[in-house]
Amino acid sequence: MHIPDGYLGPATCGVFYAVMLPIWALASRIVKKTLKARQVPMLAIGAAFSFVIMMFNVPIPGGTTGHAVGGVLVAILLGPWAACIAITVALVIQALLFGDGGITAIGANCFNMAFVLPFAGYYIYKAISYNAPRGSNRRVIAAGIAGYIALNIAAGLTGFEFGIQPLLHKTASGQALYCPYGLNVALPVMLGEHLIVFGWVEAIVTGLVVKYLQKHENYY
Repeated sequence: MHIPDGYLGPATCGVFYAVMLPIWALASRIVKKTLKARQVPMLAIGAAFSFVIMMFNVPIPGGTTGHAVGGVLVAILLGPWAACIAITVALVIQALLFGDGGITAIGANCFNMAFVLPFAGYYIYKAISYNAPRGSNRRVIAAGIAGYIALNIAAGLTGFEFGIQPLLHKTASGQALYCPYGLNVALPVMLGEHLIVFGWVEAIVTGLVVKYLQKHENYY
């Protein structure tokens, strides 16, 4: 799901950096005020977990890569603002040290995976598990559903973002300057792989960890 360098035009990259800068600033302020001291190690673990699970990615012909993110789990445990910080850290390290996702596309990748994904998943989880007892199976099911839906929302946004590049940036002869795949290719392949495979990975991991923590931790 990582967008590499060269897939997005400079204007698109600039827009996403402009969107994410105030989000990062707000997330930092909120986390500084609300995160308890005992939760700080969990934030670091969440960033490490997201980093590791995103490294298991599979190239998607006509797209970028497919993988789970772990962002919904971090959002459930620590809140969506903390998840935004944790996943941003993981994405920046991947881009700078491993070339997994472009440096110019950090803003776009963080918008999809560190902002939209954890916030969508968190509120879907809250809606489905509303008033459910702390140890109920409904919370486990809600976590799995939230992980599945949120990951596919992020995958769809990713496909849309680089799928519109041939419409925005092309030569006089009509040749794409950046991503060569249009929406007719990018959206189906990105959504298809995540709906069929990686969404289920996200759902199962999220649900199982919540189930485990119900038995062993006071996790929220």
